[in-house]
Amino acid sequence: MKKAFFLSTAIILALTLAGCGSNKENAGANTEAAAGNAAQEVTKIVVGTGTQFPQVAFIDESGKLTGFDVELVREIDKRLPAYEFDIQTLEFTNLLLSLETKKIDLVAHEMEKNPEREEKYLFNTEPYAHWRNKIIVAKGNDSVQSLDDLKGKKVLTTATSAQSTILENYNKENNNAIEIVYQNGGANDTVSQVTSGRVDAFLAADFTLSLIDTKQELKAVGPALSEADILFMFRKDDPDQQKLADAVDVAIKELKADGTLGKLSSEWLGEDFTSEEK
Repeated sequence: MKKAFFLSTAIILALTLAGCGSNKENAGANTEAAAGNAAQEVTKIVVGTGTQFPQVAFIDESGKLTGFDVELVREIDKRLPAYEFDIQTLEFTNLLLSLETKKIDLVAHEMEKNPEREEKYLFNTEPYAHWRNKIIVAKGNDSVQSLDDLKGKKVLTTATSAQSTILENYNKENNNAIEIVYQNGGANDTVSQVTSGRVDAFLAADFTLSLIDTKQELKAVGPALSEADILFMFRKDDPDQQKLADAVDVAIKELKADGTLGKLSSEWLGEDFTSEEK
């Protein structure tokens, strides 16, 4: 009897230990699987851009959205495995409102950093381009060299743009001396409006003239009205947005270091406009 009792006890103990070992192994496997799933989680980021900015963000002949800013976002996406970027197109004038209302998470459209925008929005810190805003007039117009020369004249701009801010700030200090003509962000007849005399001038970044004025009917005049870094825009006072902006900075530094950023600028803009050195 004793032998049978001890034998039964030993069998039960062995089965119990085997069961515990199996539970521990299963628990370990479940923990590893959960960790693996967590590691694979990717945050989707909706990127807002436009379709009417030649060589920057536009629809090409094959119907593909492309351009400097678009291809740059795609390069950044490749380097940030924790994020998945979904590029969506909007009217330029709707980009900032869409960011505020969380319809998009990032604005990619050659956004110039200025004090007015900095009050409301978060910018990443590593610029991917540098702008110099100038006055653009018809080639035969030798009467304009400064904003003062535009008093009483019509100047074309797009609402919410950095150029509109320059004009609006000038008018605040000069009794609305310039007649600002606002156009839709999708308008593509800027050149013809100047050459036909419907407006006298517009303001633009230095690199854009060759992109929109293919017949070379216009010219940039006077000194730069402003210079600014070009960055991506995010929502302010949002920890997740700050984390995203920091990650984007890391990617841009890599793109600068390996020469990819400069190559993208030369390919799409005709020159390397990615730094202040010009």
